Amino acid sequence: MASKRKMSLERKKAWFGVLFITPWLLGFILLMAVPFIQSLQFSFHKLSLTSEGYDLQYVGLDNFKHILFVDAWYVRNLTEAVTTMALNVPLIIFFSLFTATLLSQKFRGRMLARAIIFLPVVLASGVIAKLDNGNFLAQVMGTSSTDLESNYSGLRSLELRPLLLQAGLSFDVVNYLTGAVDRIYQIISSSGVQILIFLAGLQSVSSSLYEAAKMEGATGYEAFWKITFPMISPLILTNVVYTIIDSFYNNRMTEMIQSTAFGGLNFGVSAAMSWIYFLVISIILVISTYFISKKVFYHD
Repeated sequence: MASKRKMSLERKKAWFGVLFITPWLLGFILLMAVPFIQSLQFSFHKLSLTSEGYDLQYVGLDNFKHILFVDAWYVRNLTEAVTTMALNVPLIIFFSLFTATLLSQKFRGRMLARAIIFLPVVLASGVIAKLDNGNFLAQVMGTSSTDLESNYSGLRSLELRPLLLQAGLSFDVVNYLTGAVDRIYQIISSSGVQILIFLAGLQSVSSSLYEAAKMEGATGYEAFWKITFPMISPLILTNVVYTIIDSFYNNRMTEMIQSTAFGGLNFGVSAAMSWIYFLVISIILVISTYFISKKVFYHD
């Protein structure tokens, strides 16, 4: 009887999972499945616009050969997108977890602190973002320093670099830390959803675990690494996947794909660019999920 009940519970959880992803499946089948297949078809053809619509001429792998071996910018932009993702994802995850841990503590003015933390995230897609893209803030403050993504950064690392070098850190570590300072606005504005997910996970951890750990004489540091971190490790995997996808959403690579399709009307080459981009992102997601999932702790 116990085994049957267990199987029944597992089936119920499985059906809940199916119901949870049903809206996405319906949306993909009804709205995205046909364009998805057509883009794969276009990548092996040369598309020409006609008075009746469009005409396809099969060219095989010529579109892929062109963007990989002839186009001077595709591989460069793809490499830059992957490098930027690899640099930003650990910083965003660390900042989100650190901020969520602070905001989950009980202290006076916690709601005000949360509002202040989320204010840059809310404004990132509004007026401040437009001012930032137009470099208006740089003109007001009398500076014109921008990072690799052409985003304004009011915090520069000119004073921090010699201090870190004098402390004995390696040149690569110093470059990574100072680059994080230069991209602080981008990191903060990209951490809103991750902070919310971590904050929800931290608030779901049972307080009895911390009370038992305190009675056993555990310090706050030990409680974090023995209780908090394992309990929210599934959310770390979720946030890593989300952050990787979000980092590839809008950059020079996507701009190049759009300009090739709608600016140069070269839809076949654009489709080939999209599919290589899609495969690279998929490979990165599979590798990241595989290694991180090995360390994830699931509490039943």
